[in-house]
Amino acid sequence: MRMFKVPMPQRRWFHPNISGVEAERLLLERGVEGSFLARPSRSSPGDFTLSVRRHGMDDILAWDFYDLYGGEKFATLSELIQFYTENQGQLREKNGEPIELKFPLYCADPTTERWFHGDIGGKEAEKVLTEKAKPGSFLVRESQSQPGHFVLSVRTDDTVTHVKIRCQGTFDVGGGDKFDSLSDLVEHCKKNPMVDTTGTIVHLKQPLNATRIPASGIEVRVKELKRADGKKAGFWEEFESLQSSPVQFWYNKKRDRNQLNAQQEVKHVFSRKEGQKPNNRNKNRYKNILPFDHTRVLLKEPWPHDYINANYIEPDDEIFEGCKKCYIATQGCLPSTVADFWYMVWQENSRVIVMTTKEFERSKSKCAHYWPDDGEIKEYEGGFKLLMQKESSTPDFTLREFLMTRSGEERVIYQFHFIAWPDHGVPDDPGCVLNFLSEVNFRQESLDGAGPIVVHCSAGIGRTGTFIVIDLIVDQIKRCGLHTDIDIRRGIQMVRAQRSGMVQTEAQYKFIYLALLHYIDTLSHKIQAQQKCLEVGREYTNIKWGEGKDFPVKETVSIGSNSMNNLVPLGNN
Repeated sequence: MRMFKVPMPQRRWFHPNISGVEAERLLLERGVEGSFLARPSRSSPGDFTLSVRRHGMDDILAWDFYDLYGGEKFATLSELIQFYTENQGQLREKNGEPIELKFPLYCADPTTERWFHGDIGGKEAEKVLTEKAKPGSFLVRESQSQPGHFVLSVRTDDTVTHVKIRCQGTFDVGGGDKFDSLSDLVEHCKKNPMVDTTGTIVHLKQPLNATRIPASGIEVRVKELKRADGKKAGFWEEFESLQSSPVQFWYNKKRDRNQLNAQQEVKHVFSRKEGQKPNNRNKNRYKNILPFDHTRVLLKEPWPHDYINANYIEPDDEIFEGCKKCYIATQGCLPSTVADFWYMVWQENSRVIVMTTKEFERSKSKCAHYWPDDGEIKEYEGGFKLLMQKESSTPDFTLREFLMTRSGEERVIYQFHFIAWPDHGVPDDPGCVLNFLSEVNFRQESLDGAGPIVVHCSAGIGRTGTFIVIDLIVDQIKRCGLHTDIDIRRGIQMVRAQRSGMVQTEAQYKFIYLALLHYIDTLSHKIQAQQKCLEVGREYTNIKWGEGKDFPVKETVSIGSNSMNNLVPLGNN
């Protein structure tokens, strides 16, 4: 019977050492509807089993396969998975109901050490070590040519050396000592330099740490980052590396950015010429906090000028695949820019405003009072009228509802004013921010056709960036489940490529981690509680393919009292 070779870049959904019961538990605890994984078949050695979560919490489908439909064969398991993820609706139950493979449930990494970079390839490892690391820097990655094994990639002087790590119950680099874990092997190699095939001595001096983690692994990562390295903790180290890294631009097809190339790395800050023009300088709250030209919001005619200190923030599909969110990050209004602000809100059809600063903090003006008081009507340049219709408060935020009118057209605008951010530092309780963002998103999603959420603090970069990055990653976890990969550092790089300086301090950087830890921990407990309430019954259908068979031999297995439906792959009928 032919075995599938599983190419590593696409095989993190492959779990080599779990049973059917363990697969079910993983999907129920960490997955969402459409989550799937593949594993070796225990009942038919040489075959594989694909398990998919469907219908919310109460239906896990599993089937064994050799070819997934008779007469049509795939060269690899990865090609088979790729076909069904790219051609949703091709795989169906006997009753015609489609089975969708949406979200791969990743296999746990073999170590929580930050030098482990997962499934990056050799060329990518060479690129990151050459561009971002000094000689002696190293990382460990999964082998792409030999699944189940690993590679130690080390930068020497001008080259990168790759050392194969064999994994056969223990770990070794070929002959000599064997180790129970990757960590033990790496520690040994740090103390005992190796010699490569060219005779070059390979020293492991400092790790090149990864920031990508599965969402479910955030608790371990936070513990690692809290652990001090000398006098400096990991949060400081990651934030400082972010500060010194070049700005990278991710092209977004939603808007036309013709002046920049896709994924163009630059060693300088993007141009901010418009904000520096003499007629625009007095419209900036801080003279050195200016919008990038390539993402700035342009006020359109008939407005007398096009400048406002604001940028569009749009998620990149490479990092936040499938995310539909859009924001405008802007500064707190000056008295002279209030009319510009409301014109922008109207022009962009924004219905939700998020304000994350008080008007005054430490006796300094942070934002003008740009809204009318309760029952008051204010008129602004451009023929706008604004009426405060309602105001309600919680200990953490105030919600104001405005009726905005222009030329007979009426729109309701909601301002969520977060008041629990302290004058110094960050909130003690991340939950208050998460609850606030939940209310914001509930309102935004209830408004059909609403434009970007407008987010501002005082400068429009620190708290504004913190709220946006948290919101984007929480949305990713909601859509893709606890086993999706998250990368806080890369997410910040993405928003910084659209507005300079987003997420301003190490404290804010750490707060993002803690807020996501709080969210993931709460979600995990919720899933566990829901799981306990499920009915005992489970429904499975196994489809087995044997060697030389043109058509599947179906075998239905019932666990519990639910009735069965056979799965029928939809071929070229």
